[in-house]
Amino acid sequence: MLEAIRKSLRSKIGAGIAIAVLVLIALAFASGDVATTGGFGGIAGGDRVATVGDERIDTSALGQAASSALERVKQNDPRMTMKVFLASNGLERVLEDMIDRTAVAVFGKQNGLVASDRLVDSEITQIAAFKGADGKFSEDIFRQAIQQQGISEKLVRDDLTQGLVSKQVLLPAAFGSVVPRELAKRYAALLRDRRSGAMAVLPAALFAPEKAPTDAELAAYYKANQDNFIRPERRVVRYASFGDEALKDVPDPTDAEIAFRYDQDKDQYAALETRTVTQIIAPTEAAAKAIIAEVNGGKSLEDAAKAKGLATAKLDSLGRDALTKQFSQAVADAAYATGRGKLAAPARSGLGWHVMRVEEINSRPARTLDQVRGEIAERIATEKKRVALSELLSRIEDQFDEGGSLAEAAKELGVTLEQTPAITADGQVYENPREKAPEVLARVLETAFAMDQEEPQIAEVEPGKTFVVFDVTDIEPSAAAPLKEISDDVKASYMMDNGFAAARKAAEKVQGQVRKGEELGKALASLGKRLPPVQNLNMTREEMARMQMEAQRQVPPPLALFFSMAEGTVKLLAAPRDTGWFIVHLKDIVPGEVKDDDKILDTAERELGGVVGNEYVASMRRAIRAEVGIERNETAIKAVATQLSGGN
Repeated sequence: MLEAIRKSLRSKIGAGIAIAVLVLIALAFASGDVATTGGFGGIAGGDRVATVGDERIDTSALGQAASSALERVKQNDPRMTMKVFLASNGLERVLEDMIDRTAVAVFGKQNGLVASDRLVDSEITQIAAFKGADGKFSEDIFRQAIQQQGISEKLVRDDLTQGLVSKQVLLPAAFGSVVPRELAKRYAALLRDRRSGAMAVLPAALFAPEKAPTDAELAAYYKANQDNFIRPERRVVRYASFGDEALKDVPDPTDAEIAFRYDQDKDQYAALETRTVTQIIAPTEAAAKAIIAEVNGGKSLEDAAKAKGLATAKLDSLGRDALTKQFSQAVADAAYATGRGKLAAPARSGLGWHVMRVEEINSRPARTLDQVRGEIAERIATEKKRVALSELLSRIEDQFDEGGSLAEAAKELGVTLEQTPAITADGQVYENPREKAPEVLARVLETAFAMDQEEPQIAEVEPGKTFVVFDVTDIEPSAAAPLKEISDDVKASYMMDNGFAAARKAAEKVQGQVRKGEELGKALASLGKRLPPVQNLNMTREEMARMQMEAQRQVPPPLALFFSMAEGTVKLLAAPRDTGWFIVHLKDIVPGEVKDDDKILDTAERELGGVVGNEYVASMRRAIRAEVGIERNETAIKAVATQLSGGN
């Protein structure tokens, strides 16, 4: 189970799906409330692909969830197509995730587990994508983000609710997972097993055919391997960026406006006294008085609290009204009746009895209109610019909705249109991968690769500051390049593939000789080629991990294989991108030793506990699916796959 998950996440498609089911906006596409594209409303087999308890998963939801997952895979691999995605079992993975999430939500609902509106609000405000330049939640950015994705606020809230319920259901299953000390000891001992052996590599290039392929052979090879020569979709984007400099004739604040704002915010400019306090909340008045007695006797407030199992908390710069609203009138009166560095008399609130030490007293004098005139004028000017900018953006959006062109919008804004060369979905320039699209387009590339030609849009780049208008002028769909245009590439691939196949035969021959007892070096010499020298291996898992940390990279695949083999075996492993074959021979294993007081045992217990906890969660998911009941509609699932692949 665990290894299957790890392999899934390491693959390009698996990683894309993992991202799609962990990112809020991507998750939202997995709901039936998303506006459909019109292609999945009434397909053969019905309008649902699965029923989970009393909930259903619609064909439209599965289709759009799969499309969303594909788009995320394409961000890492622009050449990925829906055909390859489906062939790699991508649709099934998306569906299984949707079923899992729905089943957990149904189970939570059946057992009274809910997520309140206030909790969902809190989750939304914590999402980084919805925060402005000041780091705070921005309602405008939130609205723009969900609008750009074509989803509703209800959909976002429903999805978050589902995720919060899942936490309540699944986290307890993994919490506090432990394994026996003896099991951890056996596991830790594996880290110190010393393994010795050897490794060799057979490069495919050394086994490639000496003669170039004929035209017929090349054509046949190209036809059989067209998917390997797919060009990514390319688009040309026209754009222009602008900010508040595009605004014209924004009026300056008047004296009347400044005076009105001063009067409106007069509390803000009135004299104010605030206090910073350190407090303890005791359960009873007697406990509060006992703490005060101990402090008066020489103990610090912190030590007195700790002795009674309590903790101090510091409250910064609170006014009397703030203390009253947060706690009670009695607490505010006690704090404001006490001098700096003194303990206030115990006061009661709904939380208990407060013992407070006044740390600082800050007084702010009242400020006159003349003193704050410039400050108010600047604030009003900023607000006027913001309103004018909002009106400008709305006007441009309306123009686009009514068929207005990008050139007309650029003229109104007073900006010059620019144009990218042909770029791929990841922003790289197709003919020169070292170049990328301008940074100002980074946040709109996903939209640019989902929109039709010459349908201009406007988007925010830097919240409240920078915006961009853009459209797409040319679209070259993803497809296999014609053979005549890439004949050299196809020929090189043909030679390498044939070399890879020949190298495998040679590797299998060497493998057989080593199994019979011959040394790896001698077996390689029998091939009659000038190969890279044999690399001897002698290390423990601890040493391998240390090497990995120092090099800051993943363990090489043949070395990972070396530590998963049985003693006395020899195995083959394809090199990355089929550039050759590794031959790995494990001669001996000397068992490691771990003493009872070895610190590594604590680490082993913690790591194994996490693994066991994940297995508990997986078991819980399976049990929940069985409990709520799952019914799949295979006919509808196949119909969705057919439509996604472009079939009838």
